[in-house]
Amino acid sequence: MTPGPHYRRRIVDDELDVLTRSLPALALEGPKAVGKTATASQRAATIHELDDPDQRAVVEADPGRLLGYPPPVLIDEWQFVPSVWDRVRRAVNADPAPGRFLLTGSSSPVATGSHSGAGRVVSVRMRPLALAERLDDVPTVSLAALLRGGRPAIAGQTDVKLEDYTEEILRSGFPGLRGPEPRALRAQLDAYLQRIVDRDFPELGHVVRNPTLLRRWMAAYAAATASSTSFEKIRAAATSGQDDTPAKTTVQAYRHILERLFIIEDLPGWQPSRNYISQLALPPKHHLADPALAARLLGANREGLLKGESPGPHVSRDGTLLGALFESLVTLSVRVYAQAAEARVGHLRTKGGRHEVDIIVERDDGKVVAIEVKLGATPRADETKHLTWLAEELGDDLLDALVITTGRDAYRRQDGIAIVPAGLLGA
Repeated sequence: MTPGPHYRRRIVDDELDVLTRSLPALALEGPKAVGKTATASQRAATIHELDDPDQRAVVEADPGRLLGYPPPVLIDEWQFVPSVWDRVRRAVNADPAPGRFLLTGSSSPVATGSHSGAGRVVSVRMRPLALAERLDDVPTVSLAALLRGGRPAIAGQTDVKLEDYTEEILRSGFPGLRGPEPRALRAQLDAYLQRIVDRDFPELGHVVRNPTLLRRWMAAYAAATASSTSFEKIRAAATSGQDDTPAKTTVQAYRHILERLFIIEDLPGWQPSRNYISQLALPPKHHLADPALAARLLGANREGLLKGESPGPHVSRDGTLLGALFESLVTLSVRVYAQAAEARVGHLRTKGGRHEVDIIVERDDGKVVAIEVKLGATPRADETKHLTWLAEELGDDLLDALVITTGRDAYRRQDGIAIVPAGLLGA
């Protein structure tokens, strides 16, 4: 189907093009406002919007009505009528012709038998816009090419500066939120966060008894962005100087619901499938779906970030809050590019933090590309020591190593490490 005149093609569209030619049903999953409906609508001949009470009432009364329309049939926000999933599953069991159904959802279902698709309904993750989807620059360094090995040539220049990356952190990668002037954008982000507390939690069966406490915990989690700070320390930061410290069970419920809403997307510790690296620590690195949410929860602004200020609850970190948010922006972008390349993403940290690598991108065969993220134009000599160590540990299983920067030039150093401005890395 030809995209609409105002639709800007996303990286995930290439994946969807391939999958819809072969699979009967796809489920696009991701946080609200990430663009699932807009993307799925480009492929749909019929659209059912189940967040509309009238349409939902009709489907609840007669779920079979969903199946009698021209395909592809888009069932938007299917989780409002959970029985829809089984209806679609049974329909594709009976007729597995490709391209029959598209489902979109802004919360992951509870892992029960009712969500068993037995491979018939394949989930595709949608995330906020990656840098390559936001900027005018054409990427000159492809993650897919790095994953193929062979240490390809690295070149290119960009005019995107630190101030521009800071603006992108604050603008967000939610397509519908990127147009307004800064004050209107802040109001939209505030409304987005308030909706999570007021509507999304209750819709998933969790009434928030103390909304202020939840917001404080979310702010503490935001302060821990790009760190592997323990959840106990985050809990303590959320209640510093307060009497109403939440119970562990309360905090665990917060985390569980926010993960189901795709608002929290921690980066897991990497577990090598081919090589044994001793003393690996596996706590996740903390990331919200979009670093703009973290910045807004903390009350961060452009001037303060560029001055090195760190508003919000105190959580110990290496470097500045801007550095953490920049790493989160790069991590979001790498996840988008890695999904396109069918690769997994994690981070590496040995016990005690002796060695750390910000991002590990792993192929199915276990070979990896290692990425460090640095808030600066040119990394210092000591800022590549972990990549050098990893090269010695992995040998040929390290396909490539690079440092993502806020600089102008992309190039490969004499030691083989690639230096790549964030705006020049793409899928």
